[in-house]
Amino acid sequence: MKSDMLKLREALEHSWGSDTSYQGVFDRNNMAFGQCYSTSRVVQRFYPEVEIVEGKVWTGKGTEKHFWNALRSGGSLYHLDLTWQQFPSGSIVKEWWVRDRETLGDSQRTIDRIELLYSRVNQYISSVQ
Repeated sequence: MKSDMLKLREALEHSWGSDTSYQGVFDRNNMAFGQCYSTSRVVQRFYPEVEIVEGKVWTGKGTEKHFWNALRSGGSLYHLDLTWQQFPSGSIVKEWWVRDRETLGDSQRTIDRIELLYSRVNQYISSVQ
């Protein structure tokens, strides 16, 4: 799984753009910025056993909503965050909860962003194999 996850991370980072980020935010110096929700949903497509986690991150200047993935195994919950690098050094998660995948309630715009990112990731993975 480690090798596959590294390939997925590379594909995600290559596939991010303003059209896959929340509200079109984009920063070439911080490619993960605004990509957390669509990224966590794409990871869930590749690894259906992972859950979506929602939380609040203190950045030193304020609190921001954030999404990532977690995997339950052997009674423990292992967190996996492929977009954490969007936050400044020293940021901390103040609180978090696992979202119920049946009640995510994605809007059509969000679904479109997720589908676009998923498509790009698949294309990238196919091109490097």
